[in-house]
Amino acid sequence: MRAKQALSIAGGLAVIGWPFAVWLAISYPKLRILLPCLALCFVLRLCALRGKTGALSQAFKGLALAGTVLTIASIWMREAQLLLWYPVVVNAVMLALFGSSLFTRMSLIERLARWREGDLPPEGVRYTRRVTQVWCIFFIFNGSVSLWTCLAGNVHWWTLWNGMASYLLMGLLFAGEWLIRLRVKRRYE
Repeated sequence: MRAKQALSIAGGLAVIGWPFAVWLAISYPKLRILLPCLALCFVLRLCALRGKTGALSQAFKGLALAGTVLTIASIWMREAQLLLWYPVVVNAVMLALFGSSLFTRMSLIERLARWREGDLPPEGVRYTRRVTQVWCIFFIFNGSVSLWTCLAGNVHWWTLWNGMASYLLMGLLFAGEWLIRLRVKRRYE
């Protein structure tokens, strides 16, 4: 169990540290030694997810595989700019995951809410569907800005957006949704 937790932590650090490691590898070519370490972190993330099922786990496996492939391709082709595309891939995969759930009986957020809360009233179902839609809008916006930073070719803007601003916006969205959820729950209780 501890080995799985260590693998999960290493994989999580790879995802969070990705923008800064990429910035260092592109800005300071002598630090491209970081690339094999990043590839290893993504492989460890894949190992930690082995045996897990479900749409979310499959998406995380796909993202770990994409990170591994981009990193190995960057090493092999000696082209670190390929690494800039990982946040675009992440946003596209998450948009596909959240968006496709809107065409099923239960949205992704509703599934997560039912896992935590059990049964949901009709108001809760509507609310979770709306939250799923908001996340889809976020992934479209964030992915578009990430794509723009890739195409602009300015690694400093790319790092600022993908290493800080997008995480801050995501945190604000989580916090804002949590506060709204508390109000909605109180209103219907």
